[in-house]
Parts: sequence; C-alpha cells; structure tokens
Amino acid sequence: MDTHLEKLWNTLEKVDAQAAGVRAWGAKLAGVLDSGGRLLACGNGGSAAEAQHLTAELVGRFREDRRPFAAIPLHADGSSLTAIANDFGAEEVYARQVRAHGRPGDVLLCLSTSGTSPNVLAAARAAQDVGALAWAMTGPAPNPLAALCDDAVAVPAKETATVQEVHLALIHLLCDAVEEAL
Repeated sequence: MDTHLEKLWNTLEKVDAQAAGVRAWGAKLAGVLDSGGRLLACGNGGSAAEAQHLTAELVGRFREDRRPFAAIPLHADGSSLTAIANDFGAEEVYARQVRAHGRPGDVLLCLSTSGTSPNVLAAARAAQDVGALAWAMTGPAPNPLAALCDDAVAVPAKETATVQEVHLALIHLLCDAVEEAL
C-alpha cells in the first residue's frame, strides 16, 4: 500500500499546476448549467463510473443544497447503449447520444485513462459537430483524445488505477468549483 500511495502522491503533485484549469472549467460549467445547458459525460469501465459519479454530484449535490442540474452519464441507459451498439457498432454508443442530447454551448466531459478509446473519441467529434465544448481527462499525453478536445487534463501516471484516482480528485475539484461559482 505504501508504494501505491507514494505513486498517487507524486502524481497529484504533478497535476497540481492543472488545478487552476479545472477550476476554470468549473466556472464555465456553472454558467452553462445555470443557464439551462447540460453536461454529458462518458468513459469506459472505471472511467464510466467516474462519469456517473460526476453527474450524480451535479444532479444531486456536492457540498451545498442547490437546484439540480442537467447532467447525463451516457453509459447509464442500458437499452439505448445496447441498441446503438447493435445497430451502429460499439464505436457509436456515445457519439449517437451526444448528437441526440447535445446542444450548442453544452459540455461533454470525456474520461479515458488511455486517451485512445474509439467510442470516446467519436463522442468528442460528435460534440464538435453539435457545437458543444469537449473536455477530456486522460492518462499521459500526448494522446488522441487530449489533442481532439477543446481542453484536457492529462494525468502523467503509468498505472490505470493512479490515473483514475487522480481523475476522481479532479472531478471533486470541478464540482467544488461549480458550486463556488454559483
């Protein structure tokens, strides 16, 4: 456990400089949500769980009681997900939903430890097509997702677990920044 915690600590120190960017995302996202826009979030596996954690904090609450915001985890609708995968292929499971739910000015947050997931890349391209902002939280850069999105935070860690743990800390920082901006 000590080795794991040391890797996590060292990685957190490396992303500390990116905290200001995540706080800026929070201020921007607060404006989007407060004006009736929405957040869409996607990822695979543990990243999907983190996407759902983020949206739950926004629909429910993080720290403060406030009105709920429109935040949709794109993996959570099993019927749509399996129908889209069956009819259009796994690469389209998020992109098709972005085209359905995304509007100009909305935000898509893409989570990917590798930054190479084809379905998450397709979602980022779909966000651009509908006029939504695409932000990414990824593992080490350079990677295709970070390059494709409007902005990205790349976590410089080799182990997937460390990347995901830092993503969760950044998600909480983002939620804090949203509530602070409101």
